[in-house]
Amino acid sequence: KQWYQRRVAITAGIVPRFSELTPDKLGYAGKVREIEFGTTKDRMMVIEDCKNTRAVTLFLRGSNTMIVQEAKRSIWDAMCVIRNLVRDNRIVYGGGSNEISCAIAVSAAADKVPSIEQYAMRAFADALESVPMALAENSGLAPFATLAEVKSRQIKEDNPRLGIDCMDAGENDMKVQHVIETLIGKKQQIMLATQLVRMILKIDDVRSPGEGE
Repeated sequence: KQWYQRRVAITAGIVPRFSELTPDKLGYAGKVREIEFGTTKDRMMVIEDCKNTRAVTLFLRGSNTMIVQEAKRSIWDAMCVIRNLVRDNRIVYGGGSNEISCAIAVSAAADKVPSIEQYAMRAFADALESVPMALAENSGLAPFATLAEVKSRQIKEDNPRLGIDCMDAGENDMKVQHVIETLIGKKQQIMLATQLVRMILKIDDVRSPGEGE
């Protein structure tokens, strides 16, 4: 099948002409077989015991299509995290701790701005706090009270690692709970959200269908 041929070509490489075939370009497989699985007797070709292979196949099975698709999305998200760490191995602590510490820093910087720009900076800080508030609310906690408590502790203890205890482990230090996020992923999230807001703010008027008729 073409699907199998593409996967093999991606893994082993492509030789465009038979005249260019040389021993060093030929691959090796200890075993090539076709297996059947599932109640529908689906078939899959398996190539095993390859030398210098650069490909890994994950075989996912589930009781229905929805479970398999959810598993695929979870694995894809995990692979994206690994990809981000390969590109940039710097991390930040999760649980909303980095958003809270950034909000505190932006608010402190706004206090030093005498112009009207300080209101935009305070609004940006409030927007950052919406992330830990959402985490607290989704965890069944009181969002405002939980955020206020963690924020005051960050300022008092000078500990930017304090975040929302979503797992009810009795510990707000995300370093202790081993909750981390990639720095590159977090930067992209904040940049995309900021660009979206800027795009919306450029719209100075909205007309509804039928307006003015």
